Amino acid sequence: MRYRTTTLAVAGGLLLASAGAVLLPASAQAAAGCQVTYTTNDWPGGFTAAITIKNLGDAVSSWTLGWTFAAGQHVDQGWSATYTQSGANVTAASMSYNGALATGASTSIGFNGSWSGSNPKPVAFTLNGVACNGTTTNSPSPSRSASPGPSVSPSVSPSVSPSVSVSPPPAGAAPKLKVSGNKLVTSTGSTYRLLGVNRSGGEFACIQGNGIWDGPMDQASVTAMRTWKIRTVRVPLNEECWLGTSDVQAAYGGANYQNAVKAYVSLLVSNGITPIVEMHWNYGQYTGPSAGCSDVKATCQKPMPDAQYAPSFWTGVANAFKGNDAVIFDLFNEPYPERATGSASTGWACWRDGGTCNGIGYPVAGFQSLVNAVRATGATNVIMIGGLAYSNDLTQWLQYKPADPQNNLAAFAHIYNFNTCSNTSCYDSQLAPVAAQVPLSLTEIGENDCSHGFVDTLMNWADGKGIGYLGWTWNTWDCSSGPSLISNYNGTATAFGQGIKDHLAGVSS
Repeated sequence: MRYRTTTLAVAGGLLLASAGAVLLPASAQAAAGCQVTYTTNDWPGGFTAAITIKNLGDAVSSWTLGWTFAAGQHVDQGWSATYTQSGANVTAASMSYNGALATGASTSIGFNGSWSGSNPKPVAFTLNGVACNGTTTNSPSPSRSASPGPSVSPSVSPSVSPSVSVSPPPAGAAPKLKVSGNKLVTSTGSTYRLLGVNRSGGEFACIQGNGIWDGPMDQASVTAMRTWKIRTVRVPLNEECWLGTSDVQAAYGGANYQNAVKAYVSLLVSNGITPIVEMHWNYGQYTGPSAGCSDVKATCQKPMPDAQYAPSFWTGVANAFKGNDAVIFDLFNEPYPERATGSASTGWACWRDGGTCNGIGYPVAGFQSLVNAVRATGATNVIMIGGLAYSNDLTQWLQYKPADPQNNLAAFAHIYNFNTCSNTSCYDSQLAPVAAQVPLSLTEIGENDCSHGFVDTLMNWADGKGIGYLGWTWNTWDCSSGPSLISNYNGTATAFGQGIKDHLAGVSS
């Protein structure tokens, strides 16, 4: 989608405060201890908290940090841990990638929160249910115990808090995916269609200085998605925010942004939802035909990725998610180089090869170079690429398809009622030939009349071809100003969203 609504979000810089914590290892005979640093930046009604956990004891394989808020504060969205809040009590459980802590090792987590009245810092923490005391302790040796049973200290017995337990995700974890012919398949060979929604926010809030996301990105919001039988969520990202350039406020860029993205992707996967991470807005000044803005910063849709930052962005994203083939990479939102170069043939050449493209004032990263950047990291994830005309034109996609040593490329198109290709005749002539040779998904579909007659026809056509589709967008914007699926984050559908919700109920799982 080419336009976005400015919205509110939260984040900020850091101030220092610290407390101690005891880290309980798996063995009752091991040394335990840790130190916690809790820092916040407050503003009226909101705050960002950054927490560093340092292991002072023996190595551990996982951890759960707990604390109590004293003034009714609430965790709204977090990163690098799975957050659970019950009343004033909060727990943050380690992720798969940061649970292991060697002696002396540290890990950092954080969250955006809200408050009313005051925001005092927690005065005490627990780790794995053990009260913090800031020292390293040793549990009794087995030789001092009459039997193996008493070797476990009574203080250890409540180490697993009931508030930490999580029910299995509705459909298990999202499956690993790969390309097989013109289908996406799971590791067992089952055909898998991408059916779901987009979740906008990560492409614009950070560069606008409003936060990282637009609205909640927590378990409750994902649970609401599952009630729609959503099994794929596309997550638009901002190149400069991921890289933490000087154009982005530090609180919303670099490691803070990356950790927030990693946390949300992990949350989706654990809930059985396939994440598509996508570069939406990028650096580079373009003022030619169809320009969305004249800003050199990544504040609007540009005609192509830039050679200055895009390869580094995809190297970073690929390194973050390689080894997790449940995550799909979407290289760029909506290319339109033909508007600048003057013809479809020069546009497709720019699309694939990049370099100096006529009419585009910055060096272009062609899609072959971005495929190369991803594969150079060792990542084997499925890679998706759109076409020309804001990904609405796939006429020469097969001819210009980049080479991929993994043979793991898929195509996508964006279809709205105001596009050139917006009827079944065009779908049959331009989309179907691509879908016959490679996996094709319609990663943005929508209409600008807050109704669903157009997308109903489109989804019925796609069902007949085995093509996936994702509604734009799971955000609470005014449906009359652009396609938005929900009126609140508990999943209440707009009139447009109701059509997609009803359709997913019949075809998804």
